[in-house]
Amino acid sequence: MTPDRGTDHMEPVKGGRRVSASEPAETPMDGLFFGVVAMLPLLAGGIGLFVLPDNWSFLTLNLTLFWGAAILCFLAGVRRGVSFRQPGGPKVTQIAMMLFLFIAGYGAIVATVWAFPRLAIGLELAGYLALAILDPLSARAGRAPLYFASFRPWQMAIPLVSLLLVGAYVLTSPFF
Repeated sequence: MTPDRGTDHMEPVKGGRRVSASEPAETPMDGLFFGVVAMLPLLAGGIGLFVLPDNWSFLTLNLTLFWGAAILCFLAGVRRGVSFRQPGGPKVTQIAMMLFLFIAGYGAIVATVWAFPRLAIGLELAGYLALAILDPLSARAGRAPLYFASFRPWQMAIPLVSLLLVGAYVLTSPFF
C-alpha cells in the first residue's frame, strides 16, 4: 500500500485547465529510495579512491565525476519539470537554478574529459551545495515539492562529503 501523496484535482477552463493539489510534507518512500541510491556511486567513488589499488584511481575518479555531473544534469531537468506546475508559470529563480545546475553538470563533464578534475570537483560541489541550501527554501516558498525542505539537506550531504573526499585524494595524489 502506498502512503497518501496528497490529492490532485483538474477541471477544464476556457483555453486550458485548472489544477489544484495538496502534498504531504514527508518524503515518499520511492523518493527516499531513489534519492539515496542515486548518491551512493559518489560515496563509493570517494571511498574507492582511498581503498582501491592505485591502478584503479584514474577510472574511479572519472566515473565518480561523470556520475556526479550526470546527476546534476538530471536534477536540472527535475527543476525544470517542477517549474511547469507553478501557478502563473515558471519563475525566474526556477529557470536560473535549472540553468546553473545544467551548466555546472555539463561543465564538470567537459572538465573531466579534458583532465581538469579540480575544476570538475569545484563545479559539482557548487551545484550540490546550491541544492542543499536553495531547495529547502524553494520548498517552503512553494516552488519545489514540500518534502525537499527536510530531504534535500541531508541527501545533498552525501555528494558533498563524497566530493570532498575526491578532492582530498586529487590534491594529495601524485597521479593528478
